[in-house]
Amino acid sequence: MATDEPIAGATTAPVRGQTPPGLPSSLDYPEVPVGAILLGAAARWPDRIGWTDPATEPGGTDRTLTFGEAGRRACQLANALQSRGIGSGDVVAVHAPNCIDYPVVYYGILLAGATFSPTNPLLPPDDLAFQLGDCSAKAVVTWGIAAPAIAAVRDRIPAELVIGVDTAVASTTDAVDIELDDLLAGHPDTPPAVDIDIYADLAHLAYTGGTTGRSKGVELPHRNVVVNSLQYACWGSGSLPALDGNGNLVLDQIGPEEEWPGRLGTGVAINLTPWFHAMGTIGGLNIAVLSGSSLVLHLRFDPGRYLADAEKYRITSMGGAPPIYVALLQHPDIDKRDLSSVLGISSGAAPLPVEILEALKQRFPQAKVGEGYGLTEVTMGATSNPSWRSGTRKVGTVGVPVFDTEIKLVDGEVCIRGPQVMRGYHNRIEATEEVLADGWLRTGDIGSIDDDGYLTIVDRKKDMLIYKGYNVYPRELEEVLFQHPAVANAAVVGKRDMAVGELPIAFVVLASDLDERVDATDVLAWVNERVTPYKKLRDIRVVDAIPVSAAGKVLRRELRAAIENEG
Repeated sequence: MATDEPIAGATTAPVRGQTPPGLPSSLDYPEVPVGAILLGAAARWPDRIGWTDPATEPGGTDRTLTFGEAGRRACQLANALQSRGIGSGDVVAVHAPNCIDYPVVYYGILLAGATFSPTNPLLPPDDLAFQLGDCSAKAVVTWGIAAPAIAAVRDRIPAELVIGVDTAVASTTDAVDIELDDLLAGHPDTPPAVDIDIYADLAHLAYTGGTTGRSKGVELPHRNVVVNSLQYACWGSGSLPALDGNGNLVLDQIGPEEEWPGRLGTGVAINLTPWFHAMGTIGGLNIAVLSGSSLVLHLRFDPGRYLADAEKYRITSMGGAPPIYVALLQHPDIDKRDLSSVLGISSGAAPLPVEILEALKQRFPQAKVGEGYGLTEVTMGATSNPSWRSGTRKVGTVGVPVFDTEIKLVDGEVCIRGPQVMRGYHNRIEATEEVLADGWLRTGDIGSIDDDGYLTIVDRKKDMLIYKGYNVYPRELEEVLFQHPAVANAAVVGKRDMAVGELPIAFVVLASDLDERVDATDVLAWVNERVTPYKKLRDIRVVDAIPVSAAGKVLRRELRAAIENEG
């Protein structure tokens, strides 16, 4: 059992979460694997549409997937994987954006006893090959036009099988071994018999950006994923975990309707959060399934289309990173659409500017607006503002710890303890020991806690910046910059931007002994060809020197001040 003082320098006693009205202070989490989430929803709401891929052409037909269909197809995939020798201890990477078959793939992998490892389909080849090699992916599921990226690194990764989703339509069949529908054909649509140790067997091996260039795999057993999904699903709906007659996971909504007007099996939302991110996998997939919510899938964010579909499908909740809300509030259609069905708005991935929060409250007076806080190392999340109507939602804070979670500050740094904290970094003992001590996770974020236990994130100990909800690490961009022969020195900082969060800006010292003329535009284009789109540099400032401290550390605050002083 961990002590109350996790690390020397603690400045606060541990803060525990509030008790929602009518619910206990601690939850009883059933000991089931993640696959029980989908099987419970498939039995409870077999005919309810869980996912809709809206038609993009006038007069077109929506593609839909019910919970029952998803359950049957996921079981077929689980059986198909097992028939090919893929199961317990094996990793299956998913190299795809949100698509209607993603839930089938995700739950099918887990029902087979294998480990799900999400991969951003926009990763550059070197990063993609590294991640698939680091997780030892035995199989890869890829999608449509992303498939050629797998083909390009096939000889550098351990995968024995590449499964395609909608790749035939994209004319990329040469990049895959078998299409998903062909793989499923003929296999039973009932769950295979699999012995899963929920405390030891990994459900997720999710990668997070690294300050030294390479991502780290975060090890999350089935227990973590189920617990964190339940922490937020119960918090958000006034429910308790339960098991149905077949031992699958369901929610028992006991909270009063006046506190939680959204009822299980009635929610509708437009999902933009990528399922290859922690917030997407837990918040945009598992919690939605537990709650019986129907998701409308948008592959890209188009604020006009979002508002049109919000009205068309009568969405009841909105979720995403702050830039989404900025764009929606600025769109001319925001006041032309009937959005009275929206009952809840949640924001995550980056701090929500107070002025945007107030604007949301004014535009959606019937909806409660709240922020939460988390990171991949705690599966998804650790805090949230109260979801119940009578709860106090404090502007500028990320709320209070959710069920069975503790927060404390150590020299100002936010530390988290709870059943959702990761087991550790994959094959990185030293990196794990740097952030974990007696069950407490050092987050690298600087925060403050008020007298009521509400957490505010005030700064980041790490140099990370956030662009459209994505983590961008300056060190990664700097390492690419240093590979350019014209760059003698470089440093990257973020420039505040209301629409996207922070823009990556580079300060560069050019080498003086160049044989030919190279300017900032050349360097900018060269770097941006080598990084994921959301990490692209937005500008390069050529300077005579990079400011450093007496110890030789880059004085990033001076660079940020230089940008802010530009006006």
